[in-house]
Amino acid sequence: MQHRIVVLGAGYAGAIAAGRLAKRLRREDAAVTLVNAEPDFVERVRMHQLATGQDLRPRPFREMFGGTGVELRLAQVTAVDVDRRTVAVTDADGAGELEYDTLVYALGSGWNAQGVPGTAEHAHEIAGRPGALRLRERLARLDAGQPVVVVGGGLTGLEFATEIAEARPDLDIALAVRGGLGDWLSPKGRRHLHKVVGGLGITVHEHTAVTEVAADRVTTADGRSLPAAVTVWTTGFAVHPISRATTLEVTDTGQIVVDATMRSVSHPDVYAVGDAAMAAGPGDKPLRMSCASGTPMAWQAADAIAARLTGGKLPNVPLRYFNQCISLGRREGLIQYVTADDRAVRAALTGRSAAVYKELVCKGAAWAVANPTLGMPTRRRGVVREAARTDSTAGTTV
Repeated sequence: MQHRIVVLGAGYAGAIAAGRLAKRLRREDAAVTLVNAEPDFVERVRMHQLATGQDLRPRPFREMFGGTGVELRLAQVTAVDVDRRTVAVTDADGAGELEYDTLVYALGSGWNAQGVPGTAEHAHEIAGRPGALRLRERLARLDAGQPVVVVGGGLTGLEFATEIAEARPDLDIALAVRGGLGDWLSPKGRRHLHKVVGGLGITVHEHTAVTEVAADRVTTADGRSLPAAVTVWTTGFAVHPISRATTLEVTDTGQIVVDATMRSVSHPDVYAVGDAAMAAGPGDKPLRMSCASGTPMAWQAADAIAARLTGGKLPNVPLRYFNQCISLGRREGLIQYVTADDRAVRAALTGRSAAVYKELVCKGAAWAVANPTLGMPTRRRGVVREAARTDSTAGTTV
């Protein structure tokens, strides 16, 4: 009887975990099912490009996972019962249910309106492809000189603001940030960011909190009104709400609490990866929501599951950061080198070389989804029946 592994969500983390598990386990011993609502892989790190009118290469899962042993189930996840070990889904044929022995929860995150009045009704988001396409259509209808306000000065906000300013220099682009522009960067990184943003004609409102969004403006905490034919909200991400409705131990934000192997601390047959998980990195600092976190988390989870099922050695690879990669349009970029716990150091790569570097990183991230063992030869191992039984019932490490 096959050990049933169900992976929920096929973003970077979920897709890599599913593919890596299929490479690690014998098909006759383990069935890997990947559940996702869309048939194509979405390069989330490129949504700012899609929103500004660029066309992205389609990446169908049927091609990416063809011949790997991963079974793709096109469906929307509607509920998870971790006590019964079932997942409720809805697909073209209606409602259904999947049973699992091991669950990998990778439903990720969406945009976070932060409870600001008017945001849900009037602002646009680029946390996923549907939102990016809606924004793309809206921007295409804007006449020259119309104002666009980008709220949020993190990586997403910076990348979108510079991308649209470069693609549509006829628009009036403003960026509203709570703190100083790039205040987490090194001095070299900040200087370069200010140079590029200024050169693109972007108006920056520093130390500015947006308290309300309307159809034609945003209001700030100090009472100012900024005109906005389009408001783009990029103030962070909120995890998928399904985890909160389970009996899993979650944080106040709904992230599933996991150990060093990405295993739920409350339900040993559940693993969580990517934005859905609260995992600790160097110095016990929580890993930030990013592709840079999700990919190694997926490797860790897949290898831990395979090790526990086959009686192998558990992985003990520390999760750490090396750099933050920021595109600033198609011709400029910024690579901020960081400590293991994600604090900026003095070194930074800027200019055209940084733009090329960032593009290689984006291509490499997509390549890693289709090549989850990074091209290294692997041997599928058989599931040890006693290990699988013990692991799913009591969570004993074997």
